[in-house]
Amino acid sequence: MEPQDSGIWTRSNQNALRYGLLFGDIAFAIWEGGESRVGKAAWQSIDSVALAGITAEVAKRAFGRLRPSETNDPNQWFQGGHSFPSGEVSEISGIVTPYVLEYAHDHPAVWALELLPAYDAIARVRVGEHWQTDVLAGWALGTATGYLAWKHDSPIILRILPHGFSVGLRKQF
Repeated sequence: MEPQDSGIWTRSNQNALRYGLLFGDIAFAIWEGGESRVGKAAWQSIDSVALAGITAEVAKRAFGRLRPSETNDPNQWFQGGHSFPSGEVSEISGIVTPYVLEYAHDHPAVWALELLPAYDAIARVRVGEHWQTDVLAGWALGTATGYLAWKHDSPIILRILPHGFSVGLRKQF
């Protein structure tokens, strides 16, 4: 398939999704704090995206797979590339997974958040930056880090920060 960087698949839309979710999640966590259910999920989401991003970067360096824009052969591993796994898809799925796990039982519509990493996965393949297995591995990685962060009673990053973050700006005003 020829790369298609147009319409809803444009790189600017992908960046808007990625950075909008990331900065929105951080702002929401700071606002809400970690004492409420949704605040705790927000901080778990931040733990998850941090772990997903770091793990994806380490894996990219270890596997060195070339991107579709660099080769027509998906079997070009250990060549110094940065395709496997998709860091963006792992980050986006890492952001949404703690919310899905926390609220899916009470509010099944929260599963719709999974459309966000699905969109990004499709877009990354459509613009020729990743192979399908790259985005599937990224999605699995983000889901795994989301699950690990969700299982922790106390978000790791929240434990490192001063107490004001656990209370949240909302309660301080």
